[in-house]
Amino acid sequence: GVALWMGWSLAESITFGFVFALSSTALVLRTLSERNELDAPHGRFIVGTLIFQDLCIVPMVLIIPILSQGLNDLAVWRDVGFAMGQALLMVVGLFVCSRKLVPLLFKWVDASRSSEVFILTVLCLCIGTAYLTSLSGLSLALGAFLGGMIVADTDFRHRAMGDILPLKDVFVSFFFVSLGMFFDLEVLSERTTEVLLLLLAFLFGKGAIAALAAMLMRFPPRAAWLAGVGLAQFGEFGFVVLQLALREKVVSEEVIAPLLNAGILSMFLTPLIVYKAPHFTAGERILDPLAKLLRTKSAEDLEQKTVGHNDHVIIIGYGISGQLLTSSLRTLSIETVVLEMNSDNVRIGRERGDPVYYADATSEEALGHAHLESSRAVVIMINDHQATERVLSTIRRLEIEAPVFVRTQYMKGVEDFEKFNPAGVVACEVEGGLEVLSRVLRKLQVPRNLIIREIDDARNQTMRSDRSFKEAPLPLEEHQELKELTVETILLIAGSRADGKSPREMDLAERTGILVIAIKREQRLLLHRLAETTLLADDLVYCIGKKTDLEIGSEWFDPSISKD
Repeated sequence: GVALWMGWSLAESITFGFVFALSSTALVLRTLSERNELDAPHGRFIVGTLIFQDLCIVPMVLIIPILSQGLNDLAVWRDVGFAMGQALLMVVGLFVCSRKLVPLLFKWVDASRSSEVFILTVLCLCIGTAYLTSLSGLSLALGAFLGGMIVADTDFRHRAMGDILPLKDVFVSFFFVSLGMFFDLEVLSERTTEVLLLLLAFLFGKGAIAALAAMLMRFPPRAAWLAGVGLAQFGEFGFVVLQLALREKVVSEEVIAPLLNAGILSMFLTPLIVYKAPHFTAGERILDPLAKLLRTKSAEDLEQKTVGHNDHVIIIGYGISGQLLTSSLRTLSIETVVLEMNSDNVRIGRERGDPVYYADATSEEALGHAHLESSRAVVIMINDHQATERVLSTIRRLEIEAPVFVRTQYMKGVEDFEKFNPAGVVACEVEGGLEVLSRVLRKLQVPRNLIIREIDDARNQTMRSDRSFKEAPLPLEEHQELKELTVETILLIAGSRADGKSPREMDLAERTGILVIAIKREQRLLLHRLAETTLLADDLVYCIGKKTDLEIGSEWFDPSISKD
């Protein structure tokens, strides 16, 4: 609509709409991965949106060639339907091949045990798919996209990704280099106003639409703000759409030149803006009124269902850690209220019967509805570091005396929380490292006291914990020096040499090489002072020793063996 209002044709306007609808998957995913935000609420929204955008490229590349024929002729719309049907048949055919033929092909290739042949097979499959789609009248870009989907649908997708990852980085680098070569300084100097307006449309217009979409999906203001920032740029497939439109003469070079310049600038600015956005809260404050309006129903639901809650524990985050804590507290009959921003986790919690509510814990309103003032403790277990800081800040501002416990992913984040004086901070990085340390040392048969010493030293270097070292003893066969020893049970028969005598009286260990480690007498298990304990008939004696010694020593407990 905006493009039509500015005087562009309908075909050009549709093309520009396609371009503005696409964001940079490679750029945004790498930025989120570097910041460990893929599992954060805004990260999940961005990833889902990017996947949907990538799927939408299929109809886009089908429609672009038809736009050059005009949209007033009914024959054009018939061609659109024909192209869509053709693409659907192609996708179905490739899907069948990916399920039936491609797995067999990869099994044969894998049997060759040659990584070079495997890589060539993957490349030939993708390039061949692209070529076949071009022969059917569809675009090469669509064929390459479908080729990647075919490989991703096989059991060898992880190996394929690992083997071609270096090539992916090379191709992506070439792509961005070629994209940068389209940046025209002359266009920027001559049409500065137009380029800047388009850049603002990418950064603010597109970002605002993405943020509003996130708000309508009940994401908190902060997540919506960061999602809008993360999606506010030009996309790689947008370049493909523009080049296809240019080849089909839907648009001219003069028309797309400022759009390309603005798009390239938006991609250049994205990493910087995404890095600074968490520290810029004005966007969140703008979205607050809409958030309160949309949150009314869920807030009232939380308020009504938690009436009368007192001396309860508020758990923020219902991932694996939150589920374990909630289950344990429920078993101990301790009331809980769980606040979660992942709708899937909320559904899982309700199916389990846990009091999980969809609410933004960074909001004073949500914490108030959860009766923070009368809570017994607050436990924060969310992956978003900045959101955790905001929750802590809100709790401190409300002057709540309940102890607050925080789980964070990395050790470097602990210092950011110390200013809020939490009752305890647990870093998954540290606890996971110590668990691996204890298991490795135990497997290497390091003495228990030395393992405890090493764990204590590691804790002194990182963070203290009330949890002591606990590890199940290694089985006898796990000890290299004791592999020849076995534990056997021997029933003491009346009239045997051992009947009525103690192991010390018989000098059993010295004369037979076996050692009594336990005696079961009726329903009792005797473990202490066994050397002085008199053995009686029908005692079940537990002995340890070498196999040959146990065979000889058995004669002392059973007269029938000695007679043989």
